[in-house]
Amino acid sequence: MEHGKHDHAEVLDLDAEVLAEHLAAIVTALPAETGPRHIVDLGCGTGAGTFLLLERFPEARVTAVDASAVHLGRLAEKAGAAGVAGRVHTVRADLDAHWPDLGTPDLVWASASLHHMADPGRVLRRVHELLAPGGLFAVVELADFPRFLPPDAPEDRPGLEDRCHAAMAHRIAEAVPHRGADWGPELVAAGFTVESERTITANLPAKHNEAVGRYALAGLSRVRQGAAQALAAEDLAALDRLLDTSGPHSLLRRDDLAVRAERTVWTARRRA
Repeated sequence: MEHGKHDHAEVLDLDAEVLAEHLAAIVTALPAETGPRHIVDLGCGTGAGTFLLLERFPEARVTAVDASAVHLGRLAEKAGAAGVAGRVHTVRADLDAHWPDLGTPDLVWASASLHHMADPGRVLRRVHELLAPGGLFAVVELADFPRFLPPDAPEDRPGLEDRCHAAMAHRIAEAVPHRGADWGPELVAAGFTVESERTITANLPAKHNEAVGRYALAGLSRVRQGAAQALAAEDLAALDRLLDTSGPHSLLRRDDLAVRAERTVWTARRRA
């Protein structure tokens, strides 16, 4: 039985591809009347936010910061292919440790990265120090892993995906305690003025789409890694049938996959 194997960089790339319109809507709505000239993307991954920000603000340059050399390498390759390498500067840094010199940006973007920090409050205070007076900080937080299957799927174990996510909940709470946090009070405590908070839902209707299939495969493969020990044997077997790319029940063969995802966005200002 062959299960899909997906590294984190591939998952990030699929997230950016499948949810491109969802993510673009978040960037488009940023309250930046005067376009920023220097943007810092904290925890940039493979560049989903970086490239949307470059498109939204054509006069800006982006400093893309991440702890992963693999992620930064992929981002640099994509920047070269897109002809924007001159507008992107990659910096490898562990933001739980020593911070490099990141200049004085007009906009700092942190999408699905704050919850990975050991001390997010410290990071928020550092961003406040970093930003130019009047500068904008945009924080994006995931509500949960995306969902893909209809509620009555699979046919032999309806509701499987909900049970998988429930099994993951305890592990996530222990391993990533800040995931899903309400960053509004934390931003205020760090000295920011919160200008807006809104939750944006993506609901891509079911249709046959190769990228959606690969995204579902990658996402549910990661869920399996975290939830396997907490699942009933029957649920684990049903999940394995979905993840078996060579089998008749593979996710890649389904035409009823949808994508349901939710993100909350805070925009906060450093007082001038």
